[in-house]
Amino acid sequence: MPAIHVENIVKRYGKKKEAVTALHGISLSVERGELFGIIGPDGAGKTSLFRILTTLLIPEEGSATVNDLDVVKDYKAIRQQVGYMPGKFSLYQDLTVAENLEFFATIFNTSIEEHYDLIKDIYVQIEPFRDRRAGKLSGGMKQKLALCCALIHEPSVLFLDEPTTGVDAVSRKEFWEMLRGLRARSITILVSTPYMDEASLCDRVALIQNGKIMSIDTPQGIIGSFQKPLYAARTSRMLEMQRNLLQMPGVEECYLCGEYSHVVTQPAIRTEQLIHYLQQHGHDQIDVKPVEPNIEDCFMDLMKN
Repeated sequence: MPAIHVENIVKRYGKKKEAVTALHGISLSVERGELFGIIGPDGAGKTSLFRILTTLLIPEEGSATVNDLDVVKDYKAIRQQVGYMPGKFSLYQDLTVAENLEFFATIFNTSIEEHYDLIKDIYVQIEPFRDRRAGKLSGGMKQKLALCCALIHEPSVLFLDEPTTGVDAVSRKEFWEMLRGLRARSITILVSTPYMDEASLCDRVALIQNGKIMSIDTPQGIIGSFQKPLYAARTSRMLEMQRNLLQMPGVEECYLCGEYSHVVTQPAIRTEQLIHYLQQHGHDQIDVKPVEPNIEDCFMDLMKN
């Protein structure tokens, strides 16, 4: 049996006539010991799904289990077996690092010493600040403290809702290295993120938008499903270039991706045709080249279809 199983979950907010549907029949399974990513922008439904799986919300329709336990009927048992790190820092800001960790250990009838081996690689990075109040920590340090508190009772399943939002690039990299270490201990990890580049760090991912799952596969599988020609294009006038290319016959999509715009075309279009078209429209400093798709390209394509 999978560690997490979700079947046709529907979640609405508000009164019946004015209700907003946050989740439209979501279904997915996460295998034991898997690092599974829920990838999507703000408002896609990630947090609603996490709150249902951690027994903080009740769905209107469908069912879900964690460790074969029903999220509605067996909520007390689930809370003892899972760790949850919400997107917003939710620890006690007036307590010190050590006091927060001790508090959460006490809640679960355990001690820091009993499970120190599980958190030590993370805790040693914040131990120099053990007497500092949590509210005075940097974003990266808060992130590490929250993860320690979520792990202190040695959960078998870990839920991390946008854990790297608002932290610097170095802290993001360190955090994912910590997750790989936890996965090596056979902890099942479900992590959500709005950052498309983090999808490649997961075993499998679900792309979600507007409360609907668009695709579930390995990162390589999702990228491999993108079969259209893709080009990176840049000129001295990027916005005007995008408007021009979207009017070019054979161009299906054009959107900003870093310093370039990615251009999705029909098979007949070639690099030389794109360059010639841009020259005709008065562009200079033209740089057009074929590129391999990434997760963001696949996400944009799935949204369009």
